[in-house]
Amino acid sequence: MSGAGAVLAYIPLDSPLRAPLALFFLIAAPAEALFFALRRREPLTRTVASLSGAVLIDLVIAEILAHAHVRSVRGEIMAIAVISFLLFLTGTGVNNSTSDRSRKVKNPKT
Repeated sequence: MSGAGAVLAYIPLDSPLRAPLALFFLIAAPAEALFFALRRREPLTRTVASLSGAVLIDLVIAEILAHAHVRSVRGEIMAIAVISFLLFLTGTGVNNSTSDRSRKVKNPKT
């Protein structure tokens, strides 16, 4: 559903759902990526951290684009999509050569 907001923002279609779904995407995409990246935490901790992190990411992106005088809805959606994708990749462990599950612990007493 959040992807529909991103798609509607790029299509030049006058729909009453365009603005609410784009706003939903701006909050939901980084929140979902952070929620996935923090999967080893407790559920309540993950929820609070992902929602507050999503708001922080949105505010930082808006501030950077406003400071650079290139602020647009499409630019913000693209920046949020890229950052959310990178956060999702961080959560999957793509950039790690070994994950915690594949490490072998050696017993020093043997």
